[in-house]
Amino acid sequence: MNDRGTILASIQEALKKPSVKQDIYKAEDNISELIKQVMPPVGESFDERLALFRKNAQELKAEFYAVNSTDEVVQTILKIKDAEQWKSVATHPNELTESICNRIGLPILKLTAGYDITEFEKCSASITVCDCLVAQTGSVVVSSASTGGRAISVLPPHHIVIAKKEQLAPTMSDAIALVRKKYNGNFPSMVSFITGPSRTGDIERILVLGAHGPKRLTIFLF
Repeated sequence: MNDRGTILASIQEALKKPSVKQDIYKAEDNISELIKQVMPPVGESFDERLALFRKNAQELKAEFYAVNSTDEVVQTILKIKDAEQWKSVATHPNELTESICNRIGLPILKLTAGYDITEFEKCSASITVCDCLVAQTGSVVVSSASTGGRAISVLPPHHIVIAKKEQLAPTMSDAIALVRKKYNGNFPSMVSFITGPSRTGDIERILVLGAHGPKRLTIFLF
């Protein structure tokens, strides 16, 4: 057996011991408890949670719209499209995002197997769904399963997220529990908490948006 095989065999043997599994579960419980202690409280009602998410999103320089229908989503996106002079839009296989993209009058690149990477790099924006929103932090939770891949929420300069009211999770712990329940142990290769547009303040402490990802993040909740 080579060195790699020896190491893997040792790991597999260690994971069979109940004490290791118990330590893992205990660590998860400790993390959840720590999150509860250090994060701000969240109101009990939906309106309180909505107000908190709006406040957090605005402080993070994200744009947030609570709307009543997909018609309102489309109308707002059309205004953004014209203002930014979009050329094309990327999306993923999803009935909701496709129905919206088909109404904005632009070339649509659907990220299915074998899509044209060169065309993807030219897209002005991406339109995706998400796993949930987090009122406590103003975060958007996405995964490689919910958005059809990793790059779609990172590469285009403007990321548009479409979420439904029932996807507004109160706290970080609730969001983690929701994701865990949704995938039932079969987690996708990537789960990400997006908290505002990409930013850095490394150079002379000046905030720069879009340094390592989208410059703009727009969230719709209906």
